[in-house]
Amino acid sequence: MHMHLRPLLAQFTKPNQTLSSTRILHTVVIKNNLSSDPFYATKITRFYALNNDLISARNLFEETPQQSVYLWNSIIRAYARAHKFFDAFLLFKRLLISEIEPDNYTFACILRACSESFDFQGVKVVHGKMIASGLGLDYICNSSLVSCYSKLSLVAEASRAFLVIDEPDLVLWNAMISCYGSCGELAKGIELFNEMLKIGKRPDGYTIVGLMMGLTDQGLLKIGEVVHGFCVKCGLIMNDHVGSVLVCVYSRCKNIDLACSVFDSLLQPDLVTWSALITGFSQAGDHVSALIFFTKLLMGGASADSVLLASVLAASSQLAILEPGCEIHGYAVRHGRDSDVMVSSALIDMYAKCGFLESGIRVFRNMVDRNIVSYNSVISGLGLYGRPDEAFKVFEELLENELKPDEATFSGLLCACCHAGLVNEGRRYFKRMRDEFGIQAKTEHHVYMVKILGMNGQLREAYEFTKSLPEPVHCSVWGALLSCCDAHNTDNLPEVIADHVIENKWRNRGYDVMLSNLYAGKEKWNDVKQLRVDSGGVQGKIRGISWIGV
Repeated sequence: MHMHLRPLLAQFTKPNQTLSSTRILHTVVIKNNLSSDPFYATKITRFYALNNDLISARNLFEETPQQSVYLWNSIIRAYARAHKFFDAFLLFKRLLISEIEPDNYTFACILRACSESFDFQGVKVVHGKMIASGLGLDYICNSSLVSCYSKLSLVAEASRAFLVIDEPDLVLWNAMISCYGSCGELAKGIELFNEMLKIGKRPDGYTIVGLMMGLTDQGLLKIGEVVHGFCVKCGLIMNDHVGSVLVCVYSRCKNIDLACSVFDSLLQPDLVTWSALITGFSQAGDHVSALIFFTKLLMGGASADSVLLASVLAASSQLAILEPGCEIHGYAVRHGRDSDVMVSSALIDMYAKCGFLESGIRVFRNMVDRNIVSYNSVISGLGLYGRPDEAFKVFEELLENELKPDEATFSGLLCACCHAGLVNEGRRYFKRMRDEFGIQAKTEHHVYMVKILGMNGQLREAYEFTKSLPEPVHCSVWGALLSCCDAHNTDNLPEVIADHVIENKWRNRGYDVMLSNLYAGKEKWNDVKQLRVDSGGVQGKIRGISWIGV
């Protein structure tokens, strides 16, 4: 080897090169007539790719006469890394028909591209090519398959690939457990976790995070507490990722005391953890605490993302206090988050529920990009304010912009019809929802239809509508029907409805008050007395509470 090439080789041992130094290296390689050597071509291609110069990388690849599998892998990885997945697949197809045989790293690279591009069909094609190439039992290939199938939530395929591997490492165990957790198959995730412990494989923080991803229901709180105890016993509780996921789980399960306990034990909770706790407060109905903790987050110097801003705006709207909502709006403007669709939609809803619908509409009109959620927020707000004509116009605008309405869209439209007493329009939109857009009516839609009919004197039709619904009919639909009886107590139909409510034991304080008023209006004092006995004494409605924010 010539002495003057040694400094050149030393440069190639460095992991990274700037774009300018890469070009200098490329020039030196050309001057020394080394361009045809695939070793140098592979290295320089990689350096170009790391510096986001795909054009130079591709030109070098095409100009190299001897293209080794390593060079092919470098250029395929370069395009995949730049998220140019279509080009990566075209190169992969060219490789398959060339004289060069792909190796396990080729398949690992293209499988990762499949997972990142969510190409469900592509991963199965690559899997078949992998088996045809004789790499069906290769550790690297199967590891990539497990990771790819897991990310695409293809549980059965991921499980089959996992079982092929003789001695999976911790990363693969974690990927498979995480796959079960994210796909809602918690029992299989726990079973795999126990199997992992039996063979002496020690879990880490990522194992716990993957396992607890499936704990989304309040009824699974006990499992979360057991896993929490295991983490304390094994010393994993000090892991930031574990602490964060525990806060998320307890918040989702509405056990705010445990969520706060874990949160307080964390040295530096990240934004995800703060968001989980703040959202947990809001979902548990403690909206004041949600806003207080949001203030603490900002005072600590952290920056809120769009998801968190939407969450605290929802808390502000539930309190119906304008001031914190305006402050959050100002924060969003100062940090360039106000143009985010999620934040803008939450602002529209907040202003509407705080009594400032016009401000919400102004936000809507200033939005550059609008999605179905933002349109739904405006339609719902206009409906609540008894402005049905404007709500209908916004709905037509939604259709003109080629957006597809959903359940919430028609809830807002039916709400508008309900508040304005528009019976014919209510019937029309209910029919369009089902026939034109194929949306299955839910309980909320049924309740609105009952109120639209019943509150406008069509009590008999409302009753027949309720009877026509598939069983079991939700008690809130019958409750809505019962509430219409006070306004239109014309025949014995209210008593039939009342008897139906009592027979099905749909009893709560609100229903008992309505039933008591109904019997009293008919001067059926014995029934009123019996109702009081059965319910332990009708105590009347809960007192209303109002406040003025100054």
